[in-house]
Amino acid sequence: MIIGVGTDMVEIDRIRRACEKPSFLARVYTEEECRQAGGSASRLAGSFAVKEAVSKVFGTGFRSFWPGDVEVLRDGLGKPFVVLHGGAKEKAKELNITRIHVSITNTEGYAMAFAVGEGEGK
Repeated sequence: MIIGVGTDMVEIDRIRRACEKPSFLARVYTEEECRQAGGSASRLAGSFAVKEAVSKVFGTGFRSFWPGDVEVLRDGLGKPFVVLHGGAKEKAKELNITRIHVSITNTEGYAMAFAVGEGEGK
């Protein structure tokens, strides 16, 4: 059963500029996200869009958790997936969301993500 959907689009240059600040990187991304991104502003922007899309799946925005609580990783083929931590993990449990599917697409200037929360519902 689909519990929620979310989408988001960000300007890659805006994320590039924000990532010049170590405090932004530390607040928004995990060490593994940064390692996998390898300095790619496009990849970091895609991850940021996923974080926003997941917050919309929950219907809350970032009210009860931080962007860093939604870790966006890629498997060996580059397919993105999320690992929830802290408040995001608690929110998913509260909503009975057991799986979140995500997709990312990029152009030269924008990154867009789509997320679907799946579970048993309340």
